[in-house]
Amino acid sequence: MSLFERYLTLWVGLCIAIGILLGKLMPGLFHVIAAAEVAQVNLPVAVLIWLMIVPMLIKIDFAELHRVREHWRGIGVTLFVNWAVKPFSMALLGWIFVAHLFRPILPSAQINSYIAGLVILAAAPCTAMVFVWSELTHGEPHFTLSQVALNDVLMVFAFAPIVGVLLGIAAITVPWQTLLLSVGLYIVIPVLLAQILRRRVLARGGEAGLRRVLAFLQPLTLGALLATLIVLFAFQGRQIVAQPLVIVLLAVPILIQVYFNAGLGYLLNRALGEAHCIAAPSALIGASNFFELAVATAISLFGIASGAALATVVGVLVEVPVMLSVVWIVNGTRGWYELGGRVSRGAHADVAATGGDKRGV
Repeated sequence: MSLFERYLTLWVGLCIAIGILLGKLMPGLFHVIAAAEVAQVNLPVAVLIWLMIVPMLIKIDFAELHRVREHWRGIGVTLFVNWAVKPFSMALLGWIFVAHLFRPILPSAQINSYIAGLVILAAAPCTAMVFVWSELTHGEPHFTLSQVALNDVLMVFAFAPIVGVLLGIAAITVPWQTLLLSVGLYIVIPVLLAQILRRRVLARGGEAGLRRVLAFLQPLTLGALLATLIVLFAFQGRQIVAQPLVIVLLAVPILIQVYFNAGLGYLLNRALGEAHCIAAPSALIGASNFFELAVATAISLFGIASGAALATVVGVLVEVPVMLSVVWIVNGTRGWYELGGRVSRGAHADVAATGGDKRGV
């Protein structure tokens, strides 16, 4: 690991502090940046996410994508965690912490709205940032792309019914513009750009040229990740300073939910004998959230000044730091995972054939 990667936790902490400070010192500038959005999708953040995920997408060889079916267990685990566990576990955690344990110190008029925001957040599986988490854990890129695409399809059909059932709302207005635009910006366009670049590089320099390009682009992923942190925390700098206790309290069930679902997915993959480079992105996909869709839905249902909107924004603030901690845990336990799991040499060979990276940390 480079010096930069080795002290990534330090850089993350500094970027959070810098973001909050800049948001307080230069609110006008970040108000302009925040206003550059279409259907609740912030375009400057979308560009940063492109810089994060394109280097990983370049690794994907579509001729090998069909081999993902060999990892049906990992796909099944992710779908189970995302759709059968995550929204319902968050509803339970919201009831325990917000409706009961923290009720005396939270604004009483917003209790139900806070819980609604947490449920909306949990019901929207992550799309773009998953590629970054998978890259940081040396996850199998074809599996990650296939799983994200499958979640996007299921989200069209399952998001509204699950939210409606858990919130007791007869009809949910899904922000289709946000959903479709996000899929286009975070999946379709980056995949096309990455594949065009991949073909051109291979045509000119072969595999050696591709490796050089990937090595050159690698720092972009972490650099764009840290820049995204600064921007996101600057957007909400005033909220953090104005309501620090509420934000900390709402972060508690979100943090528990992330670690619970990531751990559940990780352990289920281990029990089923999946390779680590499948289990890592599977667990991370199961734990992270599609915060653009969550924020847009909360605003459309409850209003921009609602507790639900604030709860989803807390999810935005928590997302990157907590997912980086999950990445650290998954990487740090790789030896334990592979020694104790029932992963055969044949499974590892198959994963290597599909492009999985089995390097240690």
